[in-house]
Amino acid sequence: MNRTWRWTALAASAATAVAALLIGCATPPPVAGPDLPAQPGTQAAEDGSHHWQDFDWSDPARERAVPVRVYWPRGEPPAGGWPVVVFSHGMGGSRRGYSYLGSYWAAHGIVAMHVQHIGSDRRLWAGGFGWSNSLTLVRRLQHAAQPEEAIERTQDIRFALDQLLAGPLGPRLDATRLAIAGHSYGANTSLLIAGAKVPVPAGLIGGASSSLSSLADPRFKAAILISAPPFYGEGDPAPILSGIAIPTLHISATADEITIPGYYSGPSDRVALFDAIGGPRKALAMFSGGSHSIFTDRMNTGGFELNPKVKAATRELSLAYLRLVLDGEAAPLRDWQQRHGTLLSRWQAP
Repeated sequence: MNRTWRWTALAASAATAVAALLIGCATPPPVAGPDLPAQPGTQAAEDGSHHWQDFDWSDPARERAVPVRVYWPRGEPPAGGWPVVVFSHGMGGSRRGYSYLGSYWAAHGIVAMHVQHIGSDRRLWAGGFGWSNSLTLVRRLQHAAQPEEAIERTQDIRFALDQLLAGPLGPRLDATRLAIAGHSYGANTSLLIAGAKVPVPAGLIGGASSSLSSLADPRFKAAILISAPPFYGEGDPAPILSGIAIPTLHISATADEITIPGYYSGPSDRVALFDAIGGPRKALAMFSGGSHSIFTDRMNTGGFELNPKVKAATRELSLAYLRLVLDGEAAPLRDWQQRHGTLLSRWQAP
């Protein structure tokens, strides 16, 4: 195991402990809006209406499929176009997950594109979890956590954004107001896109030595990091993260734990990452209780009563933060803290 990327291998090992929590998430059938080439229709969101559609794109340069789900608002965009959030799922997820975020953003005037990463998506769990499949599953998880896949995930994001901006929705989008977001492994992907500097084994990108700082995409103006695992094996996180120059929102919980024999990543890791990161206007929301998978679409994790409250607070917080960093509106974030403060163990705002 290459020491430089030991953090990704540990993330994959941790995924085996939470795999059962990520599978079987209720997923509605795809519905398309009338402005894009597919079956027309709408889906009602809790606080409004929006369109959504799946696209099965393929990057010819890498010979890699890049499926996405795009949520977008009804009606006409404002002057300048809708802002965009690109979302990266956790280990073993898919474009169908985290719909409580994508649908909410779209219902409130933000286009959301959820990218599926073929090398580390739901297909990892094919074959079930019986003892006869355990070794095969471990091998698949280890492969998904290698540096090659971590790099491919950032390229998926870049390619999907290019496709979105060049597609039918492109003229309705504001390419100056873009944010990257992700959960768990997807939060690591978001950090790399935001400018985290992690050494790469020679030859993966080119040349004798390189760094993942070359994978940063300057088009993104903010990042939302949910349950971001640390970069294990790299020591002090400050040199890795201090160069990030965009606003970041960090979301976690006091029971946001990944525990398996020989490995533990707890909420203190999320706080250490927040403390080490650079960039202006960083914020941290630490909910009391919860779980690592409470931030997925699963409704039966982290507490029956707490789960929907944390989901509602998370989606509202993400929207309020985007209003601040993309539009300069500070009031929504202040209002959010007043309404959801009782759920928080720690809150640090810009």
